[in-house]
Amino acid sequence: MRNLNISLIQSDLVWQQPAANRKHFEQRIAEIPPGTDLVIMPEMLTTGFTMDARTHAETMDGSTIAWMIETATSHNITLCGSLIIEENSSYYNRFIWVSADAPPKYYDKRHLFRMANEHQSYTAGKHRAIFTLNGWRICPMICYDLRFPVWSRGIDEFDLMIYVANWPAPRHSAWQTLLPARAIENQCYLAGVNRTGKDGNGICYSGDSAIIDFLGNPLSSVSDEPAVLTATLDSQRLLQYRDKFPAYLDADNFSIDPE
Repeated sequence: MRNLNISLIQSDLVWQQPAANRKHFEQRIAEIPPGTDLVIMPEMLTTGFTMDARTHAETMDGSTIAWMIETATSHNITLCGSLIIEENSSYYNRFIWVSADAPPKYYDKRHLFRMANEHQSYTAGKHRAIFTLNGWRICPMICYDLRFPVWSRGIDEFDLMIYVANWPAPRHSAWQTLLPARAIENQCYLAGVNRTGKDGNGICYSGDSAIIDFLGNPLSSVSDEPAVLTATLDSQRLLQYRDKFPAYLDADNFSIDPE
């Protein structure tokens, strides 16, 4: 397990225009410092938070997955973010994880935002996922999942949590409060990437993306402007802290029934 270099792309999104969004992210990725291991894009990176799943869904062999594979390979990075995927006549808000040397992996959003009727347009995921990169155990989550501490809780199960989001500005205080809480309770690093701008429904987003350490302290953060955040996650610092303060050994055992 060596140090991990990560970059978050906080950006406005072009409403329901995948090609334009892919082009924009391609330009931002080209600016990322050499030696970056992991690049994280927001939720529904090709469309914005739309409920028109039928019109804008892609498949796992569609244009955006192909673009992610090509980009990850050409830049020698792991690339991730969520988009709308159709599979077996169902629609998913799916977190896609693409590395240069492996087939794509994914996590389907478990908690669907009923206040926007997401639960009527999409199918909820049933399983958490843990990805590995350079010895790091990485748990992906999507937006509204942040509000649910049981689903977000691991007992020494991951070293980095990722939350990709389209989190509206009126509730930015919840985002800013819960991100460090999840890092502290799981004794892990955390990366939260949100979008900026205004979507096609007139909803504004405040950004507030951040990279946070296991003590809840920001390593890098930004307010509402488009930006790329980059930080090096220190593996020895994490392991030494867990060894010195092993609170996870006193955690309550539990199991999750996704049904």
